[in-house]
Amino acid sequence: MARQRFAIELGYAADLHGEDMTKAAVRAVRDAVSRICLCGIVEICGRDQFQGVYVHADVAVPHPDEVDREAVLASIPIGETSLNVTNGGMSVPGIEVPCFAPGVSNIVVACAALTVSVETEITGRRD
Repeated sequence: MARQRFAIELGYAADLHGEDMTKAAVRAVRDAVSRICLCGIVEICGRDQFQGVYVHADVAVPHPDEVDREAVLASIPIGETSLNVTNGGMSVPGIEVPCFAPGVSNIVVACAALTVSVETEITGRRD
């Protein structure tokens, strides 16, 4: 069996008052998940469930070492999951709201790309 890419979806999100890399990353992944419908896995690939489905998330945030990887992976609702967190996203000046996060004023933006692959017997393109 080979894995074939089935869908790619992008997501973007921010933590407005806390500079929380994990919160921004989880929100970006959920944003991507909220806009992808994988009915073709059942209807075209003939699966009765989502067996043989793999979801890889690439996430970019300003400080990748601060991301709770397990929390991000837990936000992907189906399939066998994997994650790559890289330096990227954005951090821009915001405003400090002490009741949310004292001493913190930057807005953190995360970008996510989800690649959904399916196990298939087809190993190459057919023209």
